[in-house]
Amino acid sequence: MAKNRLRAGLIFVLLLCSLTFVIVQAGQQHRTLIVTGHTGELAVVEMGGRFYVEIQALAQIANASINFNGNQMALTLPGSSAHADLSSSSGSQPATVGLSKEFIRAAIEEMSIVREWRSTLTNAVQRGYPVTDDWMANFRDEARKSLRLVQVAGSTESDRNAFVLLTNVFNHMNELSDRFLEANRTRTYISPDALNNDPLDQSILNCAHALAAMAANGQFVDEASCH
Repeated sequence: MAKNRLRAGLIFVLLLCSLTFVIVQAGQQHRTLIVTGHTGELAVVEMGGRFYVEIQALAQIANASINFNGNQMALTLPGSSAHADLSSSSGSQPATVGLSKEFIRAAIEEMSIVREWRSTLTNAVQRGYPVTDDWMANFRDEARKSLRLVQVAGSTESDRNAFVLLTNVFNHMNELSDRFLEANRTRTYISPDALNNDPLDQSILNCAHALAAMAANGQFVDEASCH
């Protein structure tokens, strides 16, 4: 008799568990997750109003990888960096803004060459010396090579903007030299005060001062005289 009661109790417990499982299953809707651009589907489980998928299955479908760092889990998609994702949570260094040190160093060298170029041309005009192509070509070639180094040194948006101004200075200085080279070739008289209040020469001088201020402050400021 006792065995019959025990058997009946076990049957009742099994029926109760089966009924609970059926109720839970009936309350859940079958959902699937499709990752756009990838082949495969994931089963979605809804619990407490939230949706869950199996992370490793998601990584497999998305061709991603999972990396662990302490209590952190990084899901790295193709083309991204797990190292960068993990390090960003612990605080990343801000990107360089303004003019970079390497660019400033190269720009100062370029402007030193341009300053010497202009000074030599000014002295020649004031003293009545002939301005020859061989003479000016040395400064032109040296300044052009230095300008390439400035471009390579640029790494920030401010560097690239400042490089445009430096290029303009080079072009203006080259144009000024060509004017006196042409006068020398055609035997045109050049007055000793030919550069006094010359618009192009003043533009070069004012731009040089503005660029020197930018280098001192480490910040790019657009300057009208450099255009």
